[in-house]
Amino acid sequence: MNKKLQVFVSSTYTDLKEERQAAVEAILDAGHIPAGMELFKAGNESQLKTIYKWIDESDVYMLILGGRYGSIEEKSGKSYTQLEYEYALTKNIPVFALVLSESFTAKKITSLGLKNIIEQDNPDKYKSFKSFVMSKIIKEVDDCKDIKIQAHATLNEFIREYDLTGWVRNSSENDILQLLKNNANLLEENASLNKQIQKLQDQLKAKSNEQFGNYTFNQLTEIFQNKEFIVPAQFTESKKDSTVNALKFFIIYFDALVTGVTNLHDSSDYESHIFYHIAPYYVSFDFMERVKLPNTTAQRIHTTKLGSAFYAMLEAKNMIKK
Repeated sequence: MNKKLQVFVSSTYTDLKEERQAAVEAILDAGHIPAGMELFKAGNESQLKTIYKWIDESDVYMLILGGRYGSIEEKSGKSYTQLEYEYALTKNIPVFALVLSESFTAKKITSLGLKNIIEQDNPDKYKSFKSFVMSKIIKEVDDCKDIKIQAHATLNEFIREYDLTGWVRNSSENDILQLLKNNANLLEENASLNKQIQKLQDQLKAKSNEQFGNYTFNQLTEIFQNKEFIVPAQFTESKKDSTVNALKFFIIYFDALVTGVTNLHDSSDYESHIFYHIAPYYVSFDFMERVKLPNTTAQRIHTTKLGSAFYAMLEAKNMIKK
């Protein structure tokens, strides 16, 4: 009886696109059905349950392990890739891993860079997970061609050794052919969506690294959050001295800062306090500027285009509470 196995393919995403595609092609070439949840964005428990359901319905679990640990699931503190692998082991289905060799990894580092290939955020967790994987059934691979060969050979081996349920052709051969065609179309659609997701992520990263003078957006938000202004008791409802950080102040009083504050008031006025003790801080970042009021010796300090651009970025990143 010609069985078609459903093979769940698990891996980290951005660093192993070509390798996963090679595995999928090998599975299809062997006449089986690839499945995987790489399109699912790591996020909540219900998504993890859906991934587990797909593994439950699969006949074989294949892991492709490179040098990255993957997105972290908050509750367990483990990567989704590790959770998938551990869950598959509990289901008593054939589980095997294709592990990139040192030479293969070195080639990828040369073409894509160290940070894109080797785990930077959780190296200890990755090392522990890889050690666990290496204690099980693994095949070391030297390139994408080797992935196809090893995947094909291992699936044939599993068919001989295990009594797997699989998918069995019914009386209509066209149904299976249509299923394979639909699956191939879904894989193409997934690949297209993944490219769109990556493009959006790259755009967001580029915006996050946008320069505002001598600092990036992320650097400025951290600097402003760590800078505190003292608000004298006479200007607070509690009638006690209080503090507010520079980021929060900039957000709360932005509309007033656009209009500007002047030194036309006496020293006991709150606007005067802002003019002399708070606004100059933003002037040092070119977020505000001093201008002379016409027909007077007084000055006004108001927001610059750079300061307004920074505020717009805060809005775009949903950092402003309406």
